[in-house]
Amino acid sequence: MLILAVVAVGAAVGLCLWAALSQVEEKAAVRNSLRQLDAYEGATVREKELLVPIYQRAVAPLLAGLTTLGKRFTPVAFADQIRSKLVVAGLPDQVDYDRFQAVQVVTVLLAPFAGFLTYSYVPLDGLGRLIVTLLVVAMLVLGPTVWLDRKVEARQFAIRTKLPDVMDLLVISVESGLGFEQALDRTVTVMPGPLTDEFARMLGEVRAGASRADAMRALETRTNVPEMRSFVLAILQADTFGVSIGRVLRAQADEMRIKRRQLAQERAQKAPVKMLLPMVFCIFPALFVVVLGPAAINVANSF
Repeated sequence: MLILAVVAVGAAVGLCLWAALSQVEEKAAVRNSLRQLDAYEGATVREKELLVPIYQRAVAPLLAGLTTLGKRFTPVAFADQIRSKLVVAGLPDQVDYDRFQAVQVVTVLLAPFAGFLTYSYVPLDGLGRLIVTLLVVAMLVLGPTVWLDRKVEARQFAIRTKLPDVMDLLVISVESGLGFEQALDRTVTVMPGPLTDEFARMLGEVRAGASRADAMRALETRTNVPEMRSFVLAILQADTFGVSIGRVLRAQADEMRIKRRQLAQERAQKAPVKMLLPMVFCIFPALFVVVLGPAAINVANSF
């Protein structure tokens, strides 16, 4: 119960930070609306200060302090790695990085107190108490990084599974007479999701003046998916050598469909191995108790 309480406190603090920081845009809109009121100009200094959202008065300074503390003690290589993971996870803004830094600082600061409480009050002795304490500290210290890794894996898996369907729609659109960018625009409209969001960002970069090659290389970097890397390379080669985009897209669609089938087969092959551990430690002991328990009792009574 103490371990669950410690974990719940850490999770509650993290959720409170995320919930408070996610309301920045809404509070900004309310503040702009209040400034347009005629009564705002005639208000006193205190009233004007109270009109400022509590995020800017209390949460923002705390967030800035935690972010500064996190940047000061975070190695540069680790910070760059976190930024790259946030980009792949679909959180490329500086605000998202500051939030993650703040949550990391909070969990690291809570880790010693949680470890001390766990070691002092957990109802175990010796090695068991030490192991539980280390587990609690590791959960708090590594929790944000593990969450980010899971989010990156989930988004990459969504992109890999959605890519064949997007490729099929691109093939149909291009063969019907649309250009490559027009086909991408139509696909973004028809099939929402993380993959089409990246395509929309790529189209925005092209319309802002970037070349198609640079925009597609940036797309491949943001997704970091092998299938997307193959698709980008094929499109760039088609642009370089003058190959028909329709033929390249059809070949890529067939290849992506085969890779998705192979990915499904790979995950299906891993299922029995993953089921082995819970079966051995959870199902088999209960089964042995039910099947062999009465026989063991009869043998004990006989002797």
